[in-house]
Amino acid sequence: MHGRPRKAASKPAEEASKDDTLKLRSLQSQFMSNHHQKIYTQEAIQLSAKLLENNPEAYTAWNYRKLAVEDNLSRIDDSDPSLVNSILNEELEVVAKTLRKNLKSYGAWYHRKWVLSKGHSSFEKELQLLNNYQTLDLRNFHAWNYRSFVVELTKTSEQDELQYTTDMINDSFSNYSAWHNRSLLLSSLVAKMADGFMPKETIRREFDYVHNAIFTDEGDQSAWFYYLWLLDQTVKLETPLRTSSWPSNGSIIILSGPGCFTGSSSKFTTFCSESGSFPLILYFDQAVSGVNSSTVTVDSELKGHEDLVWEPVSDNNSQVFSCVWVARLEFDSTEPCSRTENKVKVSLGKSPGIVSSRGCNISTPYEFIFTVHIHDTVGVSQEGIVSWTGGGFDNWDAQSKDLNSLISLNHLNADTGFEWRKKTIKMEIECFRDLPDSKFGKLILARLLMAEETLISDDAGKGIHYKEILQLYNDLMALDSSHDQYYKDELSVALLHKVTSSTESLSRHLFRYRNMNNIVCLRLNNLTLSRMAAVEKLLFVQMLDLSHNELHSADGLETMQLLCCLNLSHNRIRSFSALGSLRLLKQLSVLDVSHNNIAGKHPVDTTRYLCSSPLSNSDETGREVPSKYWDAYLVLGDLMKLKQLDIRGNDLIAGEEFSSLVRQVVPKLVWLDGHKLAS
Repeated sequence: MHGRPRKAASKPAEEASKDDTLKLRSLQSQFMSNHHQKIYTQEAIQLSAKLLENNPEAYTAWNYRKLAVEDNLSRIDDSDPSLVNSILNEELEVVAKTLRKNLKSYGAWYHRKWVLSKGHSSFEKELQLLNNYQTLDLRNFHAWNYRSFVVELTKTSEQDELQYTTDMINDSFSNYSAWHNRSLLLSSLVAKMADGFMPKETIRREFDYVHNAIFTDEGDQSAWFYYLWLLDQTVKLETPLRTSSWPSNGSIIILSGPGCFTGSSSKFTTFCSESGSFPLILYFDQAVSGVNSSTVTVDSELKGHEDLVWEPVSDNNSQVFSCVWVARLEFDSTEPCSRTENKVKVSLGKSPGIVSSRGCNISTPYEFIFTVHIHDTVGVSQEGIVSWTGGGFDNWDAQSKDLNSLISLNHLNADTGFEWRKKTIKMEIECFRDLPDSKFGKLILARLLMAEETLISDDAGKGIHYKEILQLYNDLMALDSSHDQYYKDELSVALLHKVTSSTESLSRHLFRYRNMNNIVCLRLNNLTLSRMAAVEKLLFVQMLDLSHNELHSADGLETMQLLCCLNLSHNRIRSFSALGSLRLLKQLSVLDVSHNNIAGKHPVDTTRYLCSSPLSNSDETGREVPSKYWDAYLVLGDLMKLKQLDIRGNDLIAGEEFSSLVRQVVPKLVWLDGHKLAS
């Protein structure tokens, strides 16, 4: 029991333990000798079985038995099935004995799968065995995974398996594994449009079913987790949608070469490029693949639009599926004509090929047209320091129509199946308002209200729930302090959706930075944000102030491909690894990460383990990169356009050693920690 001193083992018990250890070592030694000499006699095989009975996790012994089976099968007459059966039955019996000792032995379950793959065993016997194991432990995921394997071999229908999960759940609402397996089966049946499993009817039926569990025992978590999964299925369409894009439909984009001109009308977006190209961005509501020049057509007089290369923008190393895709369209600012105008039309969805991870094609065609004005290079390149404080910012006096021209969002309609989803969510909200105050009740209600907000297509109706949602998460932080960070993150998501819910709300945070071509700056400082969200509405932002928040990473910012200036000062970032997503921002020229806790005590650094040792790597100058700076090298080395960096107020990266490394890694750097570097 807790708090009681452990009694010392008696002398006879200690001696018995020593004897057992010596016997096990002797057994292992004999086994390894047989294994190395490839001895597959009956005596040697029985020795391996004895070892596994004592230690079910001896993976080498399982592999040895596979080799022994293959050897013995090669020595017998295939025409005699009884001999084959006797060899394989012995394997199944060994597995059964080890599972009686440890029901969660990975090696035992894998070995049983291997035996069955040989085409032997009674599947009815296997299912009966599984029923016995699942009676002993309802939530043994090994048994559930093995059941899926057996069911696939027997070609048991998914409908029959769904009924099995129903029976298991009816026996115990706490059977989380049964709920999880049910979600997998339903996902498959709905994706196949199986008879009786259309999305609308299936989701409504499942809500009614899970209500029985929730209202019978409100304290049981299994049904609540299933409910959250079901809510996600209600909001998410089966087919992917283009949520937003940049440039937006009807917008006017001013392009210039490296020497940016000054002066810009409020309704225009100015984009300066040293490479003579600008990004086209597509944002989908779910990760998709197949975005290429065949599925996305671009009509323009600008050169190089015929075979655009579309690349996924993802920080999870996925090169196939991504919510965000970007291509770079070239332009020429050195033409004799001082000003040219081009219409660009982008079309997608007219031909199949853009597919979600669930295999669904984008079904709705989209088209957006924007105008590009190309200007000569006027003046000189921006070399002055960008200051986030002081009088450089002016209120953005744009009209709502000007802001609408910058934001391109997909408007929902009844044709895409949202009406029944809206009605379902509304019914669920009414249902859960009657629940007594509880942690899960508040969380579910907050999620339902957020879901209803995402399904509102009328701009006038947006934002009606955010005050209540924010209050619910504040209540949850007070009620359940052990999950405080989770609720903070969810509150941040809700707050950002509130800010971006209308042009009026968003415009309060928009400014013009007059010292840098009057580009639009979004200021989201001092909002206690711990997580980024709603980035699909911020694709047009080039300058972003996130200072004085509680962010732990830059995750999500990789979507904002136009970002050239970013302020992350006074947050809670602990390592350069947490800034890894910034490597995907090809336009970033100004970065402020001052006054965080970067490389402080116990820095979280997972990036270095994804590549070879930093001790064996050196940068292009031939200088070896110290291991403590390797994550910084990985991030900063990819920011090829970075001209201004502020890292003051961070532990262990202050000092000449790190500053010297930065100057070598970032060759275009002009300003470091507020000081201009010598040419």
